[in-house]
Amino acid sequence: MATLAPTQQKTYFDFRKAVAENRLKGLWQTMSGYHWLYFGAVLTLMFSSLAKTASLFLLRYFADLVSGNAEAVEGNLGKTFVLIGLAFVGFAALEGGFAFLSGRMAAETAEGITRRMRNFLFDHIQRLSFSYHSKTPTGDLIERVTSDVDALRRFFSEQAIGVGRIVLLFFINWFAILSLNAKLGWVSVISIPPILAVSLWFFKRVTKAYEKYQEQEAALSTTLQENLTGVRVVKAFARQDYEKGKFEKENWGKFLKGKILLFMHSLFWPLSDIVLGLQMLGGFVFAALMVINNEITVGTYLAYVGLVVWLIWPIRNLGRLIVQTSTGMVSYGRLVEIMKQEREDLFGGSVTAQKNIIGEVTFEDVSFQYSDGQTDVLKNISFTVKPGQSVALIGSTGSGKTSLVNLLPRFHEYTGGRILLDGVELKDYPRAMLRQHIGIVEQEPFLFSRSIRENIAYGVGRQVTDEEVESAARAASIHEVIIGFPDGYKTLVGEKGVTLSGGQKQRTTIARTILKNPRILILDDSTSSVDTETEAEIRQALTNLMQNRTTFIIAHRIQSVMNADLIVVLDKGEIIQMGKHADLVQDENGMYRKIYDIQTRVDDELEMELSRVGSGE
Repeated sequence: MATLAPTQQKTYFDFRKAVAENRLKGLWQTMSGYHWLYFGAVLTLMFSSLAKTASLFLLRYFADLVSGNAEAVEGNLGKTFVLIGLAFVGFAALEGGFAFLSGRMAAETAEGITRRMRNFLFDHIQRLSFSYHSKTPTGDLIERVTSDVDALRRFFSEQAIGVGRIVLLFFINWFAILSLNAKLGWVSVISIPPILAVSLWFFKRVTKAYEKYQEQEAALSTTLQENLTGVRVVKAFARQDYEKGKFEKENWGKFLKGKILLFMHSLFWPLSDIVLGLQMLGGFVFAALMVINNEITVGTYLAYVGLVVWLIWPIRNLGRLIVQTSTGMVSYGRLVEIMKQEREDLFGGSVTAQKNIIGEVTFEDVSFQYSDGQTDVLKNISFTVKPGQSVALIGSTGSGKTSLVNLLPRFHEYTGGRILLDGVELKDYPRAMLRQHIGIVEQEPFLFSRSIRENIAYGVGRQVTDEEVESAARAASIHEVIIGFPDGYKTLVGEKGVTLSGGQKQRTTIARTILKNPRILILDDSTSSVDTETEAEIRQALTNLMQNRTTFIIAHRIQSVMNADLIVVLDKGEIIQMGKHADLVQDENGMYRKIYDIQTRVDDELEMELSRVGSGE
């Protein structure tokens, strides 16, 4: 793992240690480092509850004092009222003060846990394999890191501390009632066992309903994310109504699942309120009859009325809490699914970082299958590239060109044969080391919402000078374009580079790779988004840059690969031709010659058409 800043080290926690089959155990482990703060919140709640109970006993004392010894009170009426009034104020202050401290500590616990969980998840997701990201919708990941983490925050701030609060309130007030009168104590808890049983029954069903609700919400988020990402395509094809219908379908699914969830809640709350309301009313009547029969005093009755409310209230909320806890449990389970994913081992390997990479690459009978193990993407690939040479990969779409070059930085692991880099097995190199020495220009250029300068300097793990950035931009034939903007290199690039044209974005990413100064270059059809003139400029700049660097070029146009030291023609994951341009075009039945003839004919026809237009014919 990369070195963290001091402020990050204080909040970083490896949540993979908190993964457990038992979700309650896992949630407890998730609180690591905050256990004492949580206990402090519970302890202050206990003091707050004791202060409330003490005030009710004071009420009992005052009522019995007034009703039982009126003459004695009359002589000291003012003094007695003042002392009892001050005591009530004191107990209220203690109750409120401890409740405030409890809430503060609970909030600090919840916010602290969720803050470091978001940091962990962001870091963890970045370190997951390419295979995982290729099969996991982005919207689903966003939903889990935002909505599910927020549900967990509510669990720790409300439900986890609520359990302690409810248990303390129940036992403190129940023991207080028992001390007043044992019969009242047992009468007051008759309905509690069935309420708990019903709550647990609801918990199981609400958990399943909430899981389905969250899954549907993730599907809705994915639909929204895809629509916003592809808004240009939607507008270009005027498919707004189609996308609207697609969104409404997912939204309707969320509505139905939310309706089921709310129905369960609306069924449970009135049922529990009615049962506990009857319990409370029955307790009042029973205590009133005891007063009439002189079994308890009026003061005891008044204290009991207050205590039984604080006895029934937590049980009423315990039922709700048990059901609401399902949201936290489900969200924890959804987050665990991410946490359990294996990270890429960036630093594992026997080769040390001090090794000098020269750039000789050898493929020996290399085969590759994706994780499903059913499709052979590459089969028995063998060739050697000497340091400083360029190898061009050409073939139809789906022939395995991009998959082949993705093996070099170990985005994927080859499943057969071996790849040697400078005579050493590629798997012996740490991934981080390989990626530092390999520069990639993707087929689809991606820029961040930052300045052009920041985008060009992104791939370099050090401070770079303006001269270095400008030199890389010149090599990529983008410098003149950049200085033409009002803010020059400080020009803010829109999301995914939306403020630049396709060719400008591509040349900016090429400049980013040039500045990285790698030993191995991978150009994945990197000139497909530029015009012919710009392509020629880039090709000339890259020709100078590629000296003494091993370069893999993926292209569809013969003109982009004809000067390569080695051309490899792929079809369905296999090499069907290999050699230099001059040799390959001699094979009239070969695929390379067929592609060459077709592209030459198209170029000739286009040139003739342009000539006619220019001459006015």
